[in-house]
Amino acid sequence: QVQLVESGGGSVQAGGSLRLSCAASGYSFDNTWMAWFRQVPGKEREGVAAISSSSRMTDYADSVKGRFTISRDNAKNTVYLQMNTLKPEDTATYYCAAARPYTFGVGLGTSQYPYWGQGTQVTVSS
Repeated sequence: QVQLVESGGGSVQAGGSLRLSCAASGYSFDNTWMAWFRQVPGKEREGVAAISSSSRMTDYADSVKGRFTISRDNAKNTVYLQMNTLKPEDTATYYCAAARPYTFGVGLGTSQYPYWGQGTQVTVSS
């Protein structure tokens, strides 16, 4: 059974930083694209960052390029999202997601990710 558990959310002032973590279990983590999405009530879920199984490929939403960094540690079955220079518009619930193992070139397409965590709230105040 696939399990994704996010942690690291919280409240921070604009310009601050947070690091989200997602611990994965129940599948072949090191052969799977992973991603972070976010959602604000009343809006569609938005892809933030994605990373290939080997970390060779990453993909970012334009709104976070240069501020957010996705990384993974396959030995720990964990994916991270380092968020710097946070803005109030980054406020959202952040979700970790896993693609099906051995799927290539996944990127940030929501439909490519069948497995989701429960979400962690990030609030950025001005």
